[in-house]
Amino acid sequence: MIVELRVYRCLPGRLPALLQRCVDHALPLWQRHGIRQGGFWTTLVGASDLELTYIILWESLAERTVKWHAFISDPDWLRAHAASEADGRIVARVRNQLLVPTEFSKPAAVLDQPPVTRPSIG
Repeated sequence: MIVELRVYRCLPGRLPALLQRCVDHALPLWQRHGIRQGGFWTTLVGASDLELTYIILWESLAERTVKWHAFISDPDWLRAHAASEADGRIVARVRNQLLVPTEFSKPAAVLDQPPVTRPSIG
């Protein structure tokens, strides 16, 4: 298994727009393309409350290459992305890492935890 860790740093005031784009567009398209999410998080305490961190679960690099390319080139995604940024850019910076678990890792135990209630955004 490969875990993709992505961190999106939003422009001030734009995190709600990114979250809405995920719910309304990205996640339904991920389902269409067979992309499995491992979870989405916003920062409660840390360097920036302008970030969305999420994990995608892949069986292999080959699977990632095929499915991610299909997603980012999907005409529905291109339209949704453009429409969501019609009033300005949302994301200032993206950090991306592809991780492989150690033999003593138990990522499913972490991902199965219930979410923490946080203050509302924006």
